[in-house]
Amino acid sequence: QVQLVEPGGGSVQAGGSLRLSCAASDYTASRLSMGWFRQAPDKEREGVATAYPRRGSPFSDYADSVKGRFTISLDTTKNMVYLQMNSLQPDDTAIYYCAASITWTRSLSPSAYAYWGQGTQVTVSS
Repeated sequence: QVQLVEPGGGSVQAGGSLRLSCAASDYTASRLSMGWFRQAPDKEREGVATAYPRRGSPFSDYADSVKGRFTISLDTTKNMVYLQMNSLQPDDTAIYYCAASITWTRSLSPSAYAYWGQGTQVTVSS
């Protein structure tokens, strides 16, 4: 069982930045594939970024809508995963979820992840 806790999101104006964090417990983060997802009102949950540790540098992948603006990073020594979000736009407003899989995956599909955080609200105003 993997427990995921996301301390909090926030509100910013368009063009601003936020950093989300997620703490994984009851499992070794170096053996997890991690993902960030988001769900806006009346929309399906969508993958934003995914990463897993590997020798050298972690593998990461992003949804086209956030490439060049968002960065996922892992700190396996602290069992943490982060999402740095820059150049935020109102369309980025959503509840953001941290997710984990104990099997290696590069998928941005929510169905590939069995463990989920409680979600945190990110609001971007124009």
